[in-house]
Order: sequence, then structure tokens, then C-alpha cells
Amino acid sequence: MGVNRRAMLAGVTGLGVSAVLGGAAGAQVEGLSRITGAAVPIAPAERLARVAKAQALMKAQGLSAVVIEPGASMTYFTGVQWRRSERVTALVIPVEGELLIVTPHFEEPSVRESLAVPADVRVWQEDEDPAAPMADWLKARRLAGGVIGVEETVRYFVSDGLARRLPDARFTSGSAVVRGCRMIKSPAEIALMEIAAQVTVAAYRYTHSKVELGMTPADIGAIMSKATAALGGKPEFSMVLIGEAAAYPHGTRQRQVLREREVVLMDCGCTVEGYQADISRTFVFGEPTAEQRKVWNQVARGQQIAFETAQVGTPAGAVDDAVRRYYESLGYGPRYGLPGLSHRTGHGIGMEGHEPVNFVHGEATKLAPGMCLSNEPGLYLPGKFGVRLEDCIHMTAQGPRWFSKPAASIDDPMG
Repeated sequence: MGVNRRAMLAGVTGLGVSAVLGGAAGAQVEGLSRITGAAVPIAPAERLARVAKAQALMKAQGLSAVVIEPGASMTYFTGVQWRRSERVTALVIPVEGELLIVTPHFEEPSVRESLAVPADVRVWQEDEDPAAPMADWLKARRLAGGVIGVEETVRYFVSDGLARRLPDARFTSGSAVVRGCRMIKSPAEIALMEIAAQVTVAAYRYTHSKVELGMTPADIGAIMSKATAALGGKPEFSMVLIGEAAAYPHGTRQRQVLREREVVLMDCGCTVEGYQADISRTFVFGEPTAEQRKVWNQVARGQQIAFETAQVGTPAGAVDDAVRRYYESLGYGPRYGLPGLSHRTGHGIGMEGHEPVNFVHGEATKLAPGMCLSNEPGLYLPGKFGVRLEDCIHMTAQGPRWFSKPAASIDDPMG
């Protein structure tokens, strides 16, 4: 799957992006070839297998049903791509049998458009209580007096409304069921995340070649987003931090304009068929200083330590601990202190950019085949600059595997 490395901006480069077409809206990318042709959407059969796994977990945990609102978890089980509002749409997974989806009457046709598995769809009118059809459905299946699990992102007014109509039920967290399914990715999910990573890396290489003196984060981010879209990915974020701003992991409102020998920290990702990539690269415009080179190399070593520590059966928190011990041996920290690593070493990733489980101190969950996580042990020096190198891994029975190959050096940051 080739990429045209000679592709150029349409008529403008560098400062002309902002001056001619107006910042982020102006970056036009031509000539990049889509590399998402091999992306295969999740099949209905896989979604049904997910439901079966959830129901097995529910039975083992003594749950009668699990309630889920629109978002990644609803899409994960049903394919339904919907949004949350004050008008309730909800999924109920019973411990056995067909699913229930409740939605406003006038939204039913739209909800059905993305429904990929068999489900009983019940509607409610604008002057009715959306909890009523859920409660009636559970009562008809003799599940109303059991234990109802609530997915962790469900809003209070939704679960409370259902609880008022089911006084004999006991409500508890359903997170163990949902996490028990979503934390372990299938080969089909991993394949989509690999393609998303390929898109992001190719977009990085293109963008890096177009960075010019005087650009702003918006200029650079616009090129990255446009390149990502041209390659077939759905841009999720294209964060760019320049100079001192790179010392603050999520940036600053201070105006940034690229100057010679300044650090550029980019944190970017895209989605392919609902699955995400999250990759960070840090480079210097011009010749790096000795300090920039030293810190970059220390972060690269920290990333490798995280990779080496992330073995099947190892508690996720041990990965963070190993990196932090190394950084503290260099004089950083201690713990989350600055200069040093002020955030966790990584997070789960899949349909969402941040999912359980995390590489963070104290996390006892043991790594298992199918888990996917970011590996991003940055170092941040307030008042100077920061370096973050981020690549995601997926766990196999033989150990971790990279979704994207880590940066080679500060002189060859994109590979």
C-alpha cells in the first residue's frame, strides 16, 4: 500500500497556508493515496459473539441485565452509532435472549440504520417516560427483581429513572461485564488499529516534510488532519506544541510560532472503521541542542523499558513503576514531580482513545493477550520544553507487539 511522498500542498506552503487561506482551514493536501482499502468493518457475527460473552459474564456475576447508553459500548455490541441527549436512547442486554433498544419514536428509523444485530426496538413518545418501556420489557422477562448492571458512563437520570420503576431490583456497576469484553481485542479489531496506525505514521511523514519556519500549531495541525483524511482515516486530534508549550502535556494558550532549534511535539490520531490510533512524535526544527538530544534519548529509553516490562501476567502498574524508577535514577521526579513524567505511562485504547486499563502506579490488572495500550513516557521541563514519544502496543501470548515502530532518533524522528 504505497504513499505518494512527493505530494504537495495545493499552491501554498509554509506561511502561505495561514496568509492565503486562513490557518487550519487552509491546508489543502493533494496526491496522497488512501491506504485503508484493506480495512474490514466488524461483522455482525462478531458483535453477536460479544453479546454472548457479555451474557456469560453476567451469568457468572449474577446480573439479570446491563444498561448501556449511546457511545462506544453501544456501538461495540450492536453497531448502533448514536448520540446522547436529553431524549434517552438506551441498550439493555439481558442475561439471555435478544437485546432491547429503547429510543424516541421519531428516532427509530435513524437508529435502525446502523443496527447490526437482532434486537427488540421499543419506542417512547415525547410526553412519555423512556424508563417505562425498559421496565415493562424487563418485567415481561421476569428480570425486574434481579440485579441490574449499569455501564459506568450511563448518566444518573437514566439509571435513576429506571430504578424508580423497578423497586424490587438492585442496581450495581456493570463495568466488569463491559470491560471484560472490550479490554480484550479480537484479531479483527487489532487489524483495524494497525491500519489506523499506518495512516497516522504516513500522515506524520508527510506533515514533517512540510513544516516551515514561522508556522503555528494550527498550520501544522491542519496539514496533519488533511493528510490523515486523504489517506482514508478520520482525524480525531492533531495537537501540536511548540517550544516551551511542549513542557505542558496538553498545551497552553500562549501564542506559539516556530523558530529555529525549537522543539515540536505532536500528538495525533485517527479512526478507521471505529478503531483508533494514538501516536506522538517530538522533533526539533533545525539542529537539536545537547539538552534536547539528551532528553529525547532518555524518553526513547523510557519507552523501551515500558515495552520490555509489559509482559503477559505483569500487573499494568508495574510498567509505570519501571519507567519511573529509571527516570528517578536520572534525577527526575520523584514520582509525578517536575521536571519529570507528570502523567501515567500509558492508557488502554480501542474504539476510544482512552480506555481501561492504564499503565499507572497501583493498577493491579494483569496484562493479557488482546489488551491494547499506549506507551508514552514523556519528560517535561517547565520553562524549557518537553518530549513525548508515543506508540501503541497490543499484547500477544509471546509478549507485546508494536502497532507503530518507535521513532529511530531525534535526527530521524519519523522513520
